[in-house]
Amino acid sequence: MKLIGVSVAAMLAALVATPAAAQTKVTIAISGWTGFAPLTLAKEAGIFAKNGLDVTIKKVPQASRHLAIASGDVQCAATTVETWVAWNANGVATTQLFQLDKSYGADGMAVRAGIASIKDLKGKTVAASAPGTAPYFTLAWFLKKNGLSVKDVSVVNMEPGPAAQAFIAGQNDAAMTYEPYLSAVREKPEAGKIIATTLDYPMIMDTFGCTPKFIADNEGAVKALAKSYFEAVAMIGAEKDKSYEIMGADVKQTGEKFGASAQYLRWQDQEANKKFFAGEHQAFSKEAAELLLEIGVIKEIPDLSKLADPRFIQ
Repeated sequence: MKLIGVSVAAMLAALVATPAAAQTKVTIAISGWTGFAPLTLAKEAGIFAKNGLDVTIKKVPQASRHLAIASGDVQCAATTVETWVAWNANGVATTQLFQLDKSYGADGMAVRAGIASIKDLKGKTVAASAPGTAPYFTLAWFLKKNGLSVKDVSVVNMEPGPAAQAFIAGQNDAAMTYEPYLSAVREKPEAGKIIATTLDYPMIMDTFGCTPKFIADNEGAVKALAKSYFEAVAMIGAEKDKSYEIMGADVKQTGEKFGASAQYLRWQDQEANKKFFAGEHQAFSKEAAELLLEIGVIKEIPDLSKLADPRFIQ
């Protein structure tokens, strides 16, 4: 009888352990960008785990995020729409699955007080991340819309956080950065001013994607990733203060500070995703690809029709 009892206990233990054992492991590369924070919330609030996912989130600079994917160190990532164009054009096969956010002033250019317009940047020094990143692309976009190109300025490669810090400290004529670092510049008007943001030029939007192999091998998990993201966005709406505290802690901010950064972007729910992939995604990808080709980030435009697989947002 004792042996039978042990066997039953072992069976029960196995049954209890099954959900954890069945969880799909996935590693996601992101940065401290405010727009990606719902992914952190989904992990820290247990949403990923509830939906059968064992998620590891790694902070990887955008300039090397594709290398982490290519090496197999991560299977999925969050980044700007045009970055997926560049990655695929340069041999790193990835597929976008759902939209994360749109920037409404969360990305911008800070300049010294004496610079009256973007056209005045000709011959000036601008801090921006390396080619192939969102800040570099944003710089190129802003300049093009004002009759200039990246060849008209001297670019100093600095990541968004250090670029903002250096600008506040008096270095460089301008800096490309984003939230939460852009708010650090907003709080120091004596250092300079923000001359343009994505309110002026709406061109920064982020999506989440994975390698084609991960998607093909784990369609259930991919659907769970999208579901988890939308549940995290819903949680922000229902429990804003709690959500802001959790997301802010990840970037060493109070919930209040994080909320101040968050006001400059919009996280995209399921309905917004359906609308985005119905046409806007394709139109923007085409314009972005043409600019990436023009500034030498890519040598040829990849097949834009294969960059996204939005069926998991339904």
